[in-house]
Amino acid sequence: MGIFCADMIGGFCDRGSLASSRVKALIPPVVDLLTRAHALGVRHFVLTQDTHHPRAPEFAAWPVHCVRGTEESQTIPELTALPFADLFTIIEKNSLHPAHETAFDAWLDAYPDLRTAIVAGNCTDLCVYQLAMYLRLRHNARNVPGVRVIVPANAVDTYDLPPAAAIASGAMPHPADFLHRVFLYHMALNGIEVVRDLI
Repeated sequence: MGIFCADMIGGFCDRGSLASSRVKALIPPVVDLLTRAHALGVRHFVLTQDTHHPRAPEFAAWPVHCVRGTEESQTIPELTALPFADLFTIIEKNSLHPAHETAFDAWLDAYPDLRTAIVAGNCTDLCVYQLAMYLRLRHNARNVPGVRVIVPANAVDTYDLPPAAAIASGAMPHPADFLHRVFLYHMALNGIEVVRDLI
């Protein structure tokens, strides 16, 4: 079993142009999930994290965020303070996708017997979606049976940007409640196990 956590870093939790109170509120449930998993014997923890080039093409769609070498691109202190943080594998990414031009496939290839992947973090409709779907579709494409990808809904969320605020910032509106639910549903349609929480 492995825990896969998307973008629990400074630039989405507490600083920068894409920081969100909804994402910051994920910190306690994500810390709890990792802590309980470790107590139950899980030793595989993969953190996929935006670590952008200063001129990343992604910045044409979103404001500059999580640039390599800045505090925004660093794992939040609530995770680095965990006594088992030395088990974390950090996968740096320059796009929404966890495996394009990253070390993610090499990590997955090194653990071919992993049969359960639990996905947490942000954002439900962006990086969490890409991470969970990649784990599901990679195994589908390889005809690997018996692999479970699980998303606990209480440990994922996305940011909210109402129309007025979006116009003011030059961004597209982002209705968080709607997108959170739609993308959880879409993941479920693709064979990902979406659950309320993991007790």
